[in-house]
Amino acid sequence: MRDFAELTSFANRYAQAWCSQNPESVAAFFATNGSLCVNDGVPAVGRAAIAEVARGFMRDLPDIVVMVNTVTRDAEGTKFHWTFTGTNTGPGGTGKRVRISGYELWKIDNDGLIAESKGRFDSAEYERQLKGK
Repeated sequence: MRDFAELTSFANRYAQAWCSQNPESVAAFFATNGSLCVNDGVPAVGRAAIAEVARGFMRDLPDIVVMVNTVTRDAEGTKFHWTFTGTNTGPGGTGKRVRISGYELWKIDNDGLIAESKGRFDSAEYERQLKGK
């Protein structure tokens, strides 16, 4: 990305894609062979695999809303800090509402797409909220 305003606009559009209930719209922000890794799990590589990760969150939290907290750049790279909310009303859901914050560390390619995203959030807190404890 050439400038910070462009990067912030990209992050806002990416957050909107997560709210769209269209997992392919999330995957479209990634390079063809881009990757998304959540909490040091096995990376989803390629748009189809990335769409499946998004589909899982969208299925479990059909009313998911992703909000941009901030976008920063530091020695590690570009960080997209977010908060998402949603209700676990998908198949087998608990009906519990969740609110969790985290970030994705992005490597952006020369085409302005995400080549690599390493996401991080407190998975224990997420599970606690899902169970309503």
